[in-house]
Amino acid sequence: MERTKVFGMIPEQGRWLYVPLGLIVLLCLGTVYSWSIFRKPLETALNIGATESLLPFTVLLVVFAILMPVTGFFIDKYGCRTVTAVGGVVTGLGYILSSFATDISTLVFTYGVIAGAGVGIAYGVPLAVAARWFPDKKGLAVGLTVIGFGLSPLVTAPIAKSLLGTYQVGQSFLILGIAFTIVILLVSATLSFPPSGWKPADLATSQSIKSATNDDDVRMLQSSSFYGLWICYTIGTFVGLSAIGISSPVAQEIIKLDAGTAAATVSLFAVFNGLGRPLFGWLADKYKPRNAAIINYVLILIASILMSSAGEGNVVTYLVAFCLFWLSLGGWLAIAPTATLTLFNPTNYAQNYGIVFTAYGVGALFGTIVAGRIRDIFGSYTLAFYVTAILAIVGIICAWFLLKRSWKISSKMNLS
Repeated sequence: MERTKVFGMIPEQGRWLYVPLGLIVLLCLGTVYSWSIFRKPLETALNIGATESLLPFTVLLVVFAILMPVTGFFIDKYGCRTVTAVGGVVTGLGYILSSFATDISTLVFTYGVIAGAGVGIAYGVPLAVAARWFPDKKGLAVGLTVIGFGLSPLVTAPIAKSLLGTYQVGQSFLILGIAFTIVILLVSATLSFPPSGWKPADLATSQSIKSATNDDDVRMLQSSSFYGLWICYTIGTFVGLSAIGISSPVAQEIIKLDAGTAAATVSLFAVFNGLGRPLFGWLADKYKPRNAAIINYVLILIASILMSSAGEGNVVTYLVAFCLFWLSLGGWLAIAPTATLTLFNPTNYAQNYGIVFTAYGVGALFGTIVAGRIRDIFGSYTLAFYVTAILAIVGIICAWFLLKRSWKISSKMNLS
């Protein structure tokens, strides 16, 4: 087969450039994780409370998760460049319109719904591109690509904070919206899928995968492994997003750190959130997604046990536990797509992962609510860690019994 050039290089070399390109797109989209930077200025500007200032972020996560399975079906039809460009424009438009919001309801619509839709449209494309170019290293490639979403706060939060120090919150939204639109449009023009029938030169023909049929989607939805993966992913995001939401309050209320130090620890946690993606992508490749999931839940269990007995002055305990929580959340953003590639027909990856990703939406919705409700009812976040420990045990059981391949790889067929 003729070797098509990629960025002027042979595919085995050129395909690696799609990883940083996809990372840049996700770096822009991942600015949603910097929402806490905007909350105080918005509370002052719109005269709203802490609960109301969280609404745009919560709505964005839900819309993001809903749009993912829908747009997955359009990637092959319209191409990765068009879908990424549309997602980038819609995301940028959401930020730009948010700059004109004068009340929380409008902001929920412009940021939560419109920007959330843009994130949902564009998010899955860099992952699909990486998955198709790296059938031999799918977990590592997807993990390295999606690291952009997790590490985004390290880059975009300081930028947002600097903007807020110079401009009003509305002007900051406007600048970010224009910048994101330009960057994502430029990157989208460079994205492409490999030619039909292409595979890496060093990929053994015995590791081939059957071509897609319409029955594959039906089998995924009918298989126990799909429901096992969906439950496991929901648990992973529930625990992880709960931890993200309460990191600073726990530091102040339980460990008794001052607000400045508590805020600083979040930057450390963001590093582990980013590192969790390539780490668990590699683990899923080397030891199978099921074993990577079990390792992930064991870390959650350890973190939960540590925090269930933590008290004033236990700074090291807090740092270790929340590094593990954030690492585990990052891990699930690599385990879930890798498991989707491994357990089901990878030719239908974009559609399949879109359906699996609805678990993220459910975990996000309940994960951002339950911990806060426990605090309101019982007066402390400590009981929340008993919940995460129980969920980790449930996750281990589900992963062990349900995360198994739904169909067998044929050793007689070529990778399509």
